[in-house]
Amino acid sequence: MSHPRTALLFSGQGAQTVGMGQDLAFYFPTAAALFEEANTLLQMPLSQIMFEGPSEKLTQTALCQPALYVHGLVCLALLKEKLPHLKLHAAAGLSLGEFTAHAAAGTFDFATGLKLVEQRAQFMQEACEETKGSMAAMIGAEEEVVYRLASVADVDVANFNAPGQIVISGDKKNIAKAIELAKEHGIRKAIELQVAGAFHSRLMNSARLELKIVLESTPIKTPHIPVISNIDAKPAESPERIRQTLADQVTGSVRWRETIEYLIDECQCTRFLELGPGGIIAGLVNRIRKGTEVISISDTATLEAAVEILSHS
Repeated sequence: MSHPRTALLFSGQGAQTVGMGQDLAFYFPTAAALFEEANTLLQMPLSQIMFEGPSEKLTQTALCQPALYVHGLVCLALLKEKLPHLKLHAAAGLSLGEFTAHAAAGTFDFATGLKLVEQRAQFMQEACEETKGSMAAMIGAEEEVVYRLASVADVDVANFNAPGQIVISGDKKNIAKAIELAKEHGIRKAIELQVAGAFHSRLMNSARLELKIVLESTPIKTPHIPVISNIDAKPAESPERIRQTLADQVTGSVRWRETIEYLIDECQCTRFLELGPGGIIAGLVNRIRKGTEVISISDTATLEAAVEILSHS
């Protein structure tokens, strides 16, 4: 029997929940130490906000991005502690999660990645405050139909999450116009999302430019497993390419469906480990390729369950 090929998947903004990581910090010294290191590096009580909220605070772009990065890497550290021989074959992350995936693959260390994510989040929050942006999910629509609608309403296509689930992003008035026009374009359902701004659209260009400058001086290594980039659903391997893809994904479309397809078809991954709260990614993977094995890890109970499954295969 051949061994499963395993890929890591990391959550993006929107997956955060109050209480994330609290039981891990309580039961595992490794987790407590990583949370403490994050608090020190960021010079703020990030873990307290993650554990206790309030939800409005944790939802802020400048806080939820570092929170998800730290949580994902805490889950990975504990998994490796319990299963030191676990072989990993590839990694990817949804939007912010791509940074976590790179840290997991050794592109940069925990501290370097955290500072990078802190700055990215800050730049994006500033871009949100300087613009009036929004996003909307287009349910039950083909790609070319959404592209046509986006062109008519003058907005950008932000996320290709799964078949029939595409997100548009742009100026608030234009998003409202796109929602109004959705029905006549044959789109089953259009829902405005509760977000801080127009992520993955041209309205984030100031954040992209600032992040590009930061990335130029960030030490970056070749990852030891392929990390599939959001922007083109291919592995980003050289430090130059990694810098470019991480900057460009701030304004570019997240090609999540193609990313999962690449991991299954090209990397031959048969099993996915979702490291992050909420099980959102597991749901998307199932819609992209029904029946794919996804093990979600976010707390003590799911960690123990995952270790049980992984130690027997």
